[in-house]
Order: sequence, then structure tokens, then C-alpha cells
Amino acid sequence: MRVMVIIKATRDSEAGVMPTPGLLETMGAFNEELVKAGVMLDGAGLRPTSGGVRVRIRGTARSVIEGPFTESKDLIAGYWLWQVGSLQEAVDWVRRCPHPHPGTDTEIEIRPLYEECDFAQ
Repeated sequence: MRVMVIIKATRDSEAGVMPTPGLLETMGAFNEELVKAGVMLDGAGLRPTSGGVRVRIRGTARSVIEGPFTESKDLIAGYWLWQVGSLQEAVDWVRRCPHPHPGTDTEIEIRPLYEECDFAQ
């Protein structure tokens, strides 16, 4: 099963505060473990929402809303896309993950992706 592992944003990540060299090294080592285990499909950190936009769709109308966005509890700072045998395996990997935002409370969300077989009848 494929899962998206979503790292929630913090005030610092939204302010563009870059990770420390130590955290980058630790996270790089963890990512290498994921690659060696055949789990990692993709992953990246996201720039702050101040550099992004949202497109709102209402009926046939489209409007562009420029960042930054203020709902920080719903914002994403980064993600991984993993191939795992079960949701529990993904949980086990996240429990081993280095703290992505040391000094703050952080949430990491795990969401299974729909697969083609989910739509078969």
C-alpha cells in the first residue's frame, strides 16, 4: 500500500526558518534507511505558503488567492510518499522518525492513497 506521510507546518516553517545542519543530517540518514528498506518513493520539504497560491473553484468561476495562509494547523511543511505493507508499518517508521521541528509539538499524519483496485467493481 502507498501512504502519504504529511508533516504539519509550524510558525517557524511558515516563517521560512531552515532546519539546522544537524537536523538535515539526521533526517538524511533516516531517509537513507527508508530508501534502503524499499519504503521511500518520494519526499520533500515545502516552502512557506507565502510563496504559494490557492485556486478556489466555485461553480465555473476560478479565483486565485495568494499566500501566506493563516490556518497554520492545516498547513503542510513537507511530505513523504511511502510503499509499505500496512498502515501499522507506516506508523512504526514514523515512530522512528527524527523530530522534524525540535522544540515544538508536531503532528505527522499518515494517509493511505487510493489504488486502482479501490475503484474496480
